[in-house]
Amino acid sequence: MEIIENALNFLGDHIEMVYILILMIFVGVEVIGNVPAVLHTPLMSGANAIHGVVIVGAIIVMLNSEPDNIPALILGTLAVLLGTLNVVGGFVVTDRMLEMFKKKPKK
Repeated sequence: MEIIENALNFLGDHIEMVYILILMIFVGVEVIGNVPAVLHTPLMSGANAIHGVVIVGAIIVMLNSEPDNIPALILGTLAVLLGTLNVVGGFVVTDRMLEMFKKKPKK
């Protein structure tokens, strides 16, 4: 019960952040929903670059954590692994999208 009380107190103290988060969700859904297929590839490339920065940040945080802080190291390793999978998957999708726009060889 104390956890719920603490969560409600946190939300009450930071209600502006909750409003901003909800607004960001609506704006993100609206922007992504209106992106034409032709612009998907450049947006994926930008997202891949952002995830690359996330991977570097996770590595830096892991390097600066204490060696006996096992939960931080596990979460950092998980962040690097999932970020890497996201970047590789994004590049695979981008490559497949670019293949669609290449001209077919004439027979």
